[in-house]
Amino acid sequence: MTKTFTPGRPIWCAGCGDFAVQGILEKALDSSGILRHKFMLLTGIGCAGTIQNNVHCYGYHALHGRVLPTAVGAKLSNPELTIIAAGGDGDGYAIGAGHLIHSFKSNPSILYIVMNNSNYGLTKGQPSPTSPTGYRSNVEGDLDAILLGLSISSTTFLARGFSGHPEQLEKLMMAALEHTEAGKGLAFLEVLSPCVTYYDTHREWRFRVLDVNDDESYDPGDRAKAFQKVTEIIGEGKIPIGLIYKGEFPSLESLILSSDHTPAALQDIESPAIKEDYLKTMNAFLG
Repeated sequence: MTKTFTPGRPIWCAGCGDFAVQGILEKALDSSGILRHKFMLLTGIGCAGTIQNNVHCYGYHALHGRVLPTAVGAKLSNPELTIIAAGGDGDGYAIGAGHLIHSFKSNPSILYIVMNNSNYGLTKGQPSPTSPTGYRSNVEGDLDAILLGLSISSTTFLARGFSGHPEQLEKLMMAALEHTEAGKGLAFLEVLSPCVTYYDTHREWRFRVLDVNDDESYDPGDRAKAFQKVTEIIGEGKIPIGLIYKGEFPSLESLILSSDHTPAALQDIESPAIKEDYLKTMNAFLG
């Protein structure tokens, strides 16, 4: 009998928003009919960086801040896989911020889930890039990744959910999976996922979130108006959630993968032609 990976038990604190993210992700995968052996979950550092241990699938724990280039590499090596990257706001918006910008720019067909709790929960609650001014003597302003994504012309899917609104989050998760499965590019989904131990924002965020999709006149296909609306909501002290923007731009893999060359992971490594090319390459290096 073939043995497969046995998922572990989450190490998160009771009440952590990440439990909702995992449950909704698994439900969305099953509803989408995505087979577990066709799915790879890659993660970064922090509490959110352990989610791949809990899910029955291929998983990989990337280097600190490097989950996105690793996920892009996996997608280009085997475009038939469903690739999901996940991590926290520290991993994604601090050390990984440069990779986030370039992933927005290159638009690979992967889903990137950021579980944002506005602090470094794994290391006892220090301020993160999304912590508000004044939190634990933080003097910096906070970073809004949705506004960052809207400012880059090649982004195609930007959404934000809240772990305390599971029905809405499930719809966003399904829409994000549909986007990447169709090869339309990067689906960025930030989830407000409160840290109940060091910075419990459950009650605050529940009253501050505002779903832009509740407004029937809101058009997620208009980048400029989306930017204006998000800025207005933030100015009112609210947090915009929902499908903020959805547009069109060629995906990275559609631009650089060629039908003349089989992706690396799908090649027959026993092929005589591959062995011959390998020897030629090695001999060129050796002189």
